[in-house]
Amino acid sequence: MAKDTFHGPLEQVDACCWRIPKSYKPGMRVDGLIFTNERMLESIKKDQAPEQVANVAFLPGIQHASLAMPDIHWGYGFCIGGVCATDPDEGGVISPGGVGYDINCGVRLVRSNLFYRDVKPHVRELVEDLFRNVPSGVGRSGHFKYDRKELAHLLGDGPRFLLGRGLATQGDIDHTEAMGRLDGADPDQVSDHALNRGAEQCGTLGSGNHFLEVQVVDHVFDEDAAAAMGLEKDMICVMIHSGSRGLGYQVCDDALAALRKVPQKYGIDLPDRQLACAPVNSPEGQRYIATMRAAANFAWCNRQLLMQQAREVFARVFGRSWQELKMNLIYDVCHNIAKFEEHTVDGKKKKVWVHRKGATRAFPPGHPEVPAQYRKIGQPVIIPGDMGRASWVLVGQPGSMDKTFGTTCHGAGRAMSRTAAVSTRSWRRAASSPGRKRKKDWRKNSRKRTRMSMTSWKWSTTPGCRRRWRACAPSA
Repeated sequence: MAKDTFHGPLEQVDACCWRIPKSYKPGMRVDGLIFTNERMLESIKKDQAPEQVANVAFLPGIQHASLAMPDIHWGYGFCIGGVCATDPDEGGVISPGGVGYDINCGVRLVRSNLFYRDVKPHVRELVEDLFRNVPSGVGRSGHFKYDRKELAHLLGDGPRFLLGRGLATQGDIDHTEAMGRLDGADPDQVSDHALNRGAEQCGTLGSGNHFLEVQVVDHVFDEDAAAAMGLEKDMICVMIHSGSRGLGYQVCDDALAALRKVPQKYGIDLPDRQLACAPVNSPEGQRYIATMRAAANFAWCNRQLLMQQAREVFARVFGRSWQELKMNLIYDVCHNIAKFEEHTVDGKKKKVWVHRKGATRAFPPGHPEVPAQYRKIGQPVIIPGDMGRASWVLVGQPGSMDKTFGTTCHGAGRAMSRTAAVSTRSWRRAASSPGRKRKKDWRKNSRKRTRMSMTSWKWSTTPGCRRRWRACAPSA
């Protein structure tokens, strides 16, 4: 199904937005809106992601439109890059397919007071040490093991549980989306199977497109925003992309099994069983929300421990504590989540459940959920590049609230499967490519919602690429 070309209607709204009218399929409650440009639209139409945008428009209580970000592709239920908001006061539902299997997969960015010239002589030592000390790969267990009582604290409290163990600071908590904790998590509702899968995986990267990268700032486009985040040209940073590992996957799998017949129970007619859902205020909906929140809190702990392990590696290699190296967290943002937020819909303020699947929150200046340090510039929005292109740090703008419930794209994407990539390009060729071409199209679309401030990676420690490192030439 994912390989089929989309042949439905797509009406151009403006240079960066296309509409699937709700008249396309009987049962659609709202339009579908895809934020892209004409060039990228041709690629988007090559699979059934737009059809999934239309299918999401069937969900009860959906508000404004079924939305899709510029880097959408086919996924389970929702497309990856799909966004929707549902109002529980209008029968709104919660759908695991709108969050994804890797609950609270997200990205964090860490600065330092090191610069390219300082790190260049130590690249091999640094990367080798990171490979040895930051676990990566499918099913890999890590250095931290937790019993059931400790797991309950991780799932209930998030990184705050790590404060008393010297594995987190208050500054880390303050610079994490939602301060690293969703209220209402219920670890007791999480299955034994999920707990067993998570017991030894907190502090591990996983596989797929998850990574830990050593990066260097090579362009600053907004001096004020960069200064607020403590970023300078040629500064060394660390970016981490990971989620809730096997625990989150199992929470989603358990929920999908439990919700399989729930739409029929509540008289909800859906075009795709992968959109299994429950009314937010139903017992089934509340159970999923409680376990999803617990998995989200676990994911924040996972990224916190990954960051702490990276800090310790830097301290060993450079002979100074991570505090002396000023390895402070700039921000941690999640992009597989459902959260209860206040938004203005048709001129009225409402509390709605915003599903973001492969999509990043982008709140504007002045928003109360933006850390005080960034309230004048807007929330840092971290968009990781794929394996051949730069990463970007942006800041949220008011347009995101008006158009996308405060949301922008995900990044870290790929144009083909890993199997296809291996069959068409060897590691030797990838490593010896003379340069890189920046993928600008979706970032042009994002500028209406966010403002650029920083780019570029230099070395990566990506799961599945053990004992290999890439040193890209600085951009011109």
